[in-house]
Amino acid sequence: MEIIQDQKRIKNVDQHPHNINNPHVAILPCPGMSHLIPHLELAKRLCNFHGIQVTFFVYTTEASMAQSHYLNSHPLPESLHVYHLPSRDISHFVTDSTDVLTRTTRIIRESLPDVESYILSSLDKKVDDDTIDSSTSLSPVNVLVADCFVTDSFDIADKAGITKYIFFCPAADLFPFMIYLPILDSQVQGEFVDFKEPIQIPGCKPLPPADIVEQVRNRKFEGYKWFLHHASRFPLADGILLNTSQDLEPKTIKALREDPILRQLGTPRVYPVGPLVRAPLANVMKDEHYMTWLNQQQEDSVIFVSFGSEGILSAEQTTELAWGLELIEYSSFTVGNNPDEYLPHEYQNRISGVGLLIPSWAPQVEILSHSSVGGFLSHCGWNSTLESICHGVPMIAWPLYAEQRSNTAMLEEEIRVAVRVKANDNGVVDREEIAKLVRLLMESGIEDSTHMGFRLRSRAKQLQKLMIQAMNEEGSSYNSLSEITSEWKTRTSSGALTGERNGKKSILLYK
Repeated sequence: MEIIQDQKRIKNVDQHPHNINNPHVAILPCPGMSHLIPHLELAKRLCNFHGIQVTFFVYTTEASMAQSHYLNSHPLPESLHVYHLPSRDISHFVTDSTDVLTRTTRIIRESLPDVESYILSSLDKKVDDDTIDSSTSLSPVNVLVADCFVTDSFDIADKAGITKYIFFCPAADLFPFMIYLPILDSQVQGEFVDFKEPIQIPGCKPLPPADIVEQVRNRKFEGYKWFLHHASRFPLADGILLNTSQDLEPKTIKALREDPILRQLGTPRVYPVGPLVRAPLANVMKDEHYMTWLNQQQEDSVIFVSFGSEGILSAEQTTELAWGLELIEYSSFTVGNNPDEYLPHEYQNRISGVGLLIPSWAPQVEILSHSSVGGFLSHCGWNSTLESICHGVPMIAWPLYAEQRSNTAMLEEEIRVAVRVKANDNGVVDREEIAKLVRLLMESGIEDSTHMGFRLRSRAKQLQKLMIQAMNEEGSSYNSLSEITSEWKTRTSSGALTGERNGKKSILLYK
């Protein structure tokens, strides 16, 4: 994705990044790589393109090796300060069977006192010295940007007297459902997933029960209570930053801005500032054997298969996937975890020359950006979706969990850049179905607009150009982020974001 990166071409970046008149934004993501990555990209963009100081909070409680690798492998701007929150013991709150959202929320809640201490201490230094924090060369925190599942941090912002925003990193298509969920919860009896008819959401197309987000499918689970808790606090935010663009989800953005019911519910002002995806690193795969293999393939001839860091298929389904890929006449590049345990005997030997299997982590952005990759078989998490779109790669959608079902419906019906797998009566996607869709996607036809593969590929390339335009200077997402950062700068210079009220400095007490 060739978004402007040259600092000499960036306007409005203060040449003195630690100037006290620059806003200092605290960014508090949700634990997990799927949330950390877009939040870090937002932080980098605020620093590099808009002259903002950022403190980026990172959880060390149950942190993965992938998190450390990611943070250490990417150059960070001078004005971006990474603060590692101390590890906390959550064993008395959770068990091995605790759902992901509950476990995540407990990690966040145990870490919030450290976040509060940092933010209030930064303001105390301003009150005491009227100088910047000499230990970090950062001015006092005056804006909080929190993940949509970290709304409990709003209490800290209120105590500190600073503005608070949500960075909503899933697809914007999920946001109307979440802000309307408290109404549904009060009106609906039973489980949402048992509905016979689609669920009506103001300003949006009806939501089929089968596509409902996983945390909401059973209201008896503790995870649902946390999902509802955070959704009910959305109206408390001063604004919502969306990881999407005007061109990608125009109907949803229009509904969030104009639908009378959503407005009545207190929907904050929305700012589409995406897609925020990592740019490929030039040398990340230089010496890897799979880079050599990709370099040997023809342009748009490889189907890339990956279900994300948490995507797990059953042994039966993995076997069907393996056979389906072997049936096709195209090269395939597959990433999986310990595949030798359940793949057909000597599978890797049989696909030698036409396929490559990586049994562990591989750099997805760098692979999608390679010229030989012409299709992506994906679980359609929003990060993976945006990365595929930003590199002009059409998709075969295979949703597994979370909001991936609703993402898939949108990609197939509205964005029109994906075709969806269909499972049999036993819930398994047959090898013949897999092979059929791969051929459909990869056989784009010779300038044949009636061929679905051709239409998907053309649409992917069109969206790639639109995303580049949106993020580049004077694009819609660039201007949207410029609008909100300009507001922060104006309020900072006037004293409205520095803990001062009516010409007097506020007193903040912290025990």
